[in-house]
Amino acid sequence: MTDITLLDGGMGQELVRRSGDIPTPMWSTQVMQDHPGLVQAIHADFFAAGATIATANTYALHRDRVADTPLEGQLPDLFARALNEASTARAQHGSGRVAGAIGPLGASYRPDLHPASDEAVALFTEVADHLGEGCDLILCETVSSLAHARDVLAAARTTGKPVWLAMTVDDQDGNVLRSGEPVADVLPIAENGADALLINCSSPEAITTALDKIKHTALPFGAYANGFVQISEGFLEEKPTVDALTLRHDFTPETYADHVMAWIDMGATIVGGCCEVSPTHIAEIARRLRAAEHTIV
Repeated sequence: MTDITLLDGGMGQELVRRSGDIPTPMWSTQVMQDHPGLVQAIHADFFAAGATIATANTYALHRDRVADTPLEGQLPDLFARALNEASTARAQHGSGRVAGAIGPLGASYRPDLHPASDEAVALFTEVADHLGEGCDLILCETVSSLAHARDVLAAARTTGKPVWLAMTVDDQDGNVLRSGEPVADVLPIAENGADALLINCSSPEAITTALDKIKHTALPFGAYANGFVQISEGFLEEKPTVDALTLRHDFTPETYADHVMAWIDMGATIVGGCCEVSPTHIAEIARRLRAAEHTIV
């Protein structure tokens, strides 16, 4: 019936579960040194579940995130490792694409930490340069304000690759971004620089509200939610870790797939999962898509 792009799920929580390590502010990056091949194995499991996109483990690779840590000065090697693990999993699977992820500067869900535009564009461009030819598209994730959207798009477009813009909205009110700005106001920004517009890393219910505000865009659109009760005040403190967040009790593969299929009924053509979405969740979505005679591309 419809061609649907199926993203993968949340890399970070899978890394915590499989490594057995205690989360730290650098856990998703450090794991590539401490447990070589684990990221690749998770990519492989998402591909096997039905995903057609491997999102490289580059979300947290920013100069400010590694400053004053043992990883300072190792960004080029970390980008190369992350892209190689995704590309190797894709090659072994025999199909699919690799998305180079660009996360927020400072911290997730903190639009107040986003720097002035000239500084932000320069920092995002550094990340885009590292991603370069190592990916098929750029995925700008968890974008929490209009300024963030403008700046990350300006940087990502320099790669010449397709750019997908993923906005995060208030968990209690999907009409607004984490910044409090109307989600609908991102439309002219996205339509002037992005190749697809997504809502990510928010509650499924808030995402449904947000999609209703963007569904008339001329761009392909879609969504991928997280499985947290809400983004807690504890997580908004300096150098947060995921143990400050609580998993929803109702976040089963079946209930999450219900949300995803409702988004597809609204016109979404790019779906998947964010934090706490496992290969099992993605497999259930793939099963539902095939049962509805959609083509997974």
